[in-house]
Amino acid sequence: MYSWILLTAFAAITKAAVVPVPETVTVEAVTVPAVEKVPVVAAADVNVSELSTQAASVVTTLSSSQLASFAPFTQFARAAYCPSNEIASWNCGEACRANSGFQPTLTGGDGNDVQLFFVGYWPSQNSVVVAHQGTDPTQFLSVLTDASILQRNLDPGLFPGVPSSVFIHGGFADAHAETAPAILAETKRLIATKGATSVTLIGHSLGGAIAELDALFMKLNLPSNIHVKAVTYGTPRVGNAAWPAYFDAQVPDFTRVNNEKDPIPIVPGRGLGFAHPHGEVHIVSPGKAVACSPDDNATDAQCTISTVPNIFLSNILDHLGPYEGINIGTIFCN
Repeated sequence: MYSWILLTAFAAITKAAVVPVPETVTVEAVTVPAVEKVPVVAAADVNVSELSTQAASVVTTLSSSQLASFAPFTQFARAAYCPSNEIASWNCGEACRANSGFQPTLTGGDGNDVQLFFVGYWPSQNSVVVAHQGTDPTQFLSVLTDASILQRNLDPGLFPGVPSSVFIHGGFADAHAETAPAILAETKRLIATKGATSVTLIGHSLGGAIAELDALFMKLNLPSNIHVKAVTYGTPRVGNAAWPAYFDAQVPDFTRVNNEKDPIPIVPGRGLGFAHPHGEVHIVSPGKAVACSPDDNATDAQCTISTVPNIFLSNILDHLGPYEGINIGTIFCN
């Protein structure tokens, strides 16, 4: 109980107004250049999507280099909690210094009604990056374990062609819809002006759920030659059993990283009709992680649903990390 009180006291969400980056240029018409070949992205080079096509409960131990390759994505997830004025100038301490070449072009959210987010260009990967802030994990856990959670279909205006059998957590759908149009417009602008060939979606906690939805959103609304990649941390279940079946086919380059006994990835419960897509990487202990497949039924003892069978055997502090030495949350911005 003490750790929960301590975490609540320190994990207040930073409020910031929408801060457009000064040199952002408004583009009325966007023409996406043709791309003959999508380059291989070196960071986070473990291809979890390939593992998900194997037999049930396949577990592969990640090498130290594979585990270390997630660090740039982890730092982006960490930066998403920082005030928008710091992100606009890319001066948010260690998280910004770790990806020093990144060029932010749009920030938004207030850290309260709308989660903070940023969009920008990552030259070393020739990729647009979109990152979303999470929320206070103690409050979030209460919401996610509430049996009154309602699911609904995705908005066809944002997600064209998604089967009617797919249902999503209504709160996550609303949070995503708050920022989706502005983020898509800026993403298209950067693709046109920078010649980016990929889009990378990143988030932690609630931000991870929004990033997961963003990944499908981008896949359905961008040209097919734009590679869509997503890396999330401590992500809750987003939709029903039909959700991963559809998502897996549309977004094969997806990784969701879980840390030790974090309870957030096991909620909302499968008994409430929720399921994860593929891509689990479980940090078992510092320096050791495994890739688990297929989707939400990798029952090996090293995978999350066996390590954390219920929230009473979990540790909410693991939700903040460390993810291989990197903690994520408002108090870790600088």
